Amino acid sequence: MLKWALIFFVISLVAGFLGFSGISEATAGIAKILFYIAVLIFLVFLILALMVGGAVT
Repeated sequence: MLKWALIFFVISLVAGFLGFSGISEATAGIAKILFYIAVLIFLVFLILALMVGGAVT
């Protein structure tokens, strides 16, 4: 998911450099949403791993 966020971020930078501000804003928004989803998934798995790790020992 972070890979796709980085791809959309690069597209946003290129579009902004070329003067396509609408496309740049849209792809930056998509990249931001994908980044936050990836962080949320990471935190959920981190909490689950800590809970399972505590139950095993």
